Amino acid sequence: MGKGMRAGKKPSMGGGMGGNMQKQLQQVQAMQKRMEETQAEIEKMEATATAGGGAVTVTVNGAKQVTNIALKPEVVDPDDVEMLQDLILVAVNEALRQMEEISQNEMGKITGGLNIPGLM
Repeated sequence: MGKGMRAGKKPSMGGGMGGNMQKQLQQVQAMQKRMEETQAEIEKMEATATAGGGAVTVTVNGAKQVTNIALKPEVVDPDDVEMLQDLILVAVNEALRQMEEISQNEMGKITGGLNIPGLM
């Protein structure tokens, strides 16, 4: 048996820290609640992006769903469908990138810039 150990006694693990641990748990729970509220707010937000000088406009919401695609009639050319497809992809990807940036900024306000895996 090690020095200072008595039979039947378990070594103490950070004795006296219970109150501090409880306080930290409450802080984490409060942060989690704020994050859930913020996520609900983000899901109501929208980001809009354009491509082709405004020929294609795409809007996405905070749940990262495409909610609107608007095409100017002059961009619809049956002989150049590939260009239209490319413009739509560019606008969708840009709108999604904007929404991701908004989401990260809003969550960063709560986490203080901590990078918590799986959070967003």
